[in-house]
Amino acid sequence: MEKGQGGIQQLLAAEQEAQQIVAAARAAKSARLKQAKEEAEREVAEYRAQREAEFRKKLADSSGDSGSNVKRLEAETHEKIEHLKQEAAKVSPEVVELLIKYVTTVKN
Repeated sequence: MEKGQGGIQQLLAAEQEAQQIVAAARAAKSARLKQAKEEAEREVAEYRAQREAEFRKKLADSSGDSGSNVKRLEAETHEKIEHLKQEAAKVSPEVVELLIKYVTTVKN
């Protein structure tokens, strides 16, 4: 009878050990799934941030609010003003001569 009792005890111990192994495997699987989920969420957040940054850059490049557009417009305006000053300087002596001619000419 003791031999039967010993066999039952061995079976119970083996069953308990198997349950511990299964519980440990489930815990490891759960931990790995949690880790994989966190990694995936982090990758998604990084990708989203990257795409958002690209979108904002394109939006800034295409809108008039960007500093580069303001600088470009200021440079163009300065160039146009300088061009007008040069043109006025070229024509100024002729205009002065014409004005003097009309002011000094007396008509009866």
